[in-house]
Amino acid sequence: MYTGVGTCRASQAVDLFPSVWPEVTVRDARLEDCWEVADTHCSCFFPDYTFPVDLVLRIDRFVGLLSGFSVPPGCMRTCLVAVTDSPFNDKLYIGCEDFKLGGFEGKFSINRGSVAGILTVDTVADFLPRKGPLRQRRTGIAYISNVAVREADRQKGIAKMLVAKSEARARSWGCRSMALHCDINNLAAMRLYKGQGFKCIKVPENAKWPEPKTSPGIQFNFMMKLLVPDATP
Repeated sequence: MYTGVGTCRASQAVDLFPSVWPEVTVRDARLEDCWEVADTHCSCFFPDYTFPVDLVLRIDRFVGLLSGFSVPPGCMRTCLVAVTDSPFNDKLYIGCEDFKLGGFEGKFSINRGSVAGILTVDTVADFLPRKGPLRQRRTGIAYISNVAVREADRQKGIAKMLVAKSEARARSWGCRSMALHCDINNLAAMRLYKGQGFKCIKVPENAKWPEPKTSPGIQFNFMMKLLVPDATP
């Protein structure tokens, strides 16, 4: 979750009317996607920022992605991207050899216009209440954050596809449930998550549960979904 100061426009980052969009594929982010992931994040959550602040935000996000999503031992984290199929190979490659940088591997290239949406899912539990007197990190819960869809690609069911893919990934990690925070004024996001089976969890009175670090004044609903084990034939 981005921690910079500014007006967070998360209400602009999800679809309102899902529909079938066969030309979109959801997969793990690759090295060549990193700049577009950074651009999608900043253009959706901070659309009013102008040069040079907007460029600084994009570079900060880009560097964060290239760091490989370092996580504590035993934890998992991945960035999912929804990419649109293109009949042309619209990439600028830098170098010709495959290599690995952080958690990404491949040729260093820059995609242009292919990343339509993004989502981060992890088991780090930074925004989940700790348990026990030793404040141990919670396990078995996948946390969703940074869900964003480019303005031109909204109302195509992309956010729904990203959430569904994150659920499949959480199952593959052995998680029993999923959690997220949603801006209480983000009615479109609330519809999306409730439609995917998430329910609002009442935070105990006077409890100081951790929340995403966004702009001051943003209030959140804490939402969770139990993952029913897949039926075996």
